[in-house]
Amino acid sequence: MPRKLNRILVVDGSEVARTIITRILNTEMPDTETTTCGTVEEACAWLERSHFDLVTTALMLPDKDGLELCRYVRASRHHHYTPTIVVSGDADARLLREGFNAGVTDYFDKSLGYQAFAAFIMDFAQRHSGLVGRILYVEDSQLTATVMLRLMERHGLQVTHTTQAEEAIRWLRDTAAGGPREDQAFDIVITDFYLQGRLTGGDLLHAIRARFHYSQQEMPVLVLTGSEGGEKQVEVFHAGANDFVSKPIVEEVLMARIRSLLMIRQQFAALKRQTDEMHRLAITDSLTRVYNRRYLLDHGERFAADPGNQPVATVLLDIDHFKKINDKFGHVIGDRVLEALGRLLLERLPESALPVRFGGEEFALLIARCSDADARRCAEQLRREIEALRPADVPITVSIGLSNNQNRPDMSLTQLIGDADRALYVAKAQGRNQVCA
Repeated sequence: MPRKLNRILVVDGSEVARTIITRILNTEMPDTETTTCGTVEEACAWLERSHFDLVTTALMLPDKDGLELCRYVRASRHHHYTPTIVVSGDADARLLREGFNAGVTDYFDKSLGYQAFAAFIMDFAQRHSGLVGRILYVEDSQLTATVMLRLMERHGLQVTHTTQAEEAIRWLRDTAAGGPREDQAFDIVITDFYLQGRLTGGDLLHAIRARFHYSQQEMPVLVLTGSEGGEKQVEVFHAGANDFVSKPIVEEVLMARIRSLLMIRQQFAALKRQTDEMHRLAITDSLTRVYNRRYLLDHGERFAADPGNQPVATVLLDIDHFKKINDKFGHVIGDRVLEALGRLLLERLPESALPVRFGGEEFALLIARCSDADARRCAEQLRREIEALRPADVPITVSIGLSNNQNRPDMSLTQLIGDADRALYVAKAQGRNQVCA
């Protein structure tokens, strides 16, 4: 999840540059508020009275050097961690030499132009998205917990605190996929290794890895320990921790560890989304968004044989005279007709149905727990709605063939489709735009 830049402070001595930058950022990032000023003195005044998520500054300013502003930001109590970007036409040796000590986060070459600057800012937000996430924090020391909670929440993290491993396990169970609080799922777990109660931090780690089967990428765990030697640190890693921080806690070290683990979690989530999308594309028809024939061949037989789906109705639906539509209106309009029909099927069919583009202008529907009489009513309703659809202002009708295994539960998918296909042939032979079983 990218870090949201709600407020940006742009410091540049040129009023023209400030106007152009503001206009572009407002266009490209409409949810972001941009504040501009021309000197270090003005910038420091803004930083004293307002909070900013990002500061960009020109290197040469009318009153002081841009690096001085960077040092001020880094020394500020409220903006100590705020990223700073120096905008310069020449990242010379001085910038490279002094930038680190001044606390410069990144550089932008202004010779690339203002449009590229907006793209750079958006990419920067993606690359520095570490401190956005939900933390499950397990700590039984009230003093330590108070300090840690204040620290993490100051950095914008959402933290749920519990004092016991047992309660943490309940939180993880409730926020797991399919749980009642799935929408509140955690990104990382931070736990003390030594906890009062029946279960220790080590037991919690074991539950995360062995009971919930979370990998170190799916649910990173940061362990808080005392100043033990290497043997105890090895035990922490063997228990399934990604990393550890020794007490007393140093804020910069803790935040660096949390940022690293959140990035691991976010990369895992992005990869999983990509994998899920690739799987979706592999099993759906790209034009109509219903399942493709390959999915029917791989899963249809199991669907038809599942005792929980009985009885199963099979519907074959064919657009009447579709070739004439393509010949008269063109293939682009023909595709719009197919797209509209696929959308209607997805909207109107119950969740227990399996809609498939069987080939060309023909669709197959498997409907679970659907009697013969219900299938006839459903098919007739679909026929009427399709006749009233008129996608791209083209009148269309469909012929529909039905079959059902209500009286023959041992029928295979091939037999069901074969019976529906024969019924479809009858519907066409009798004049089309009708339902036959």
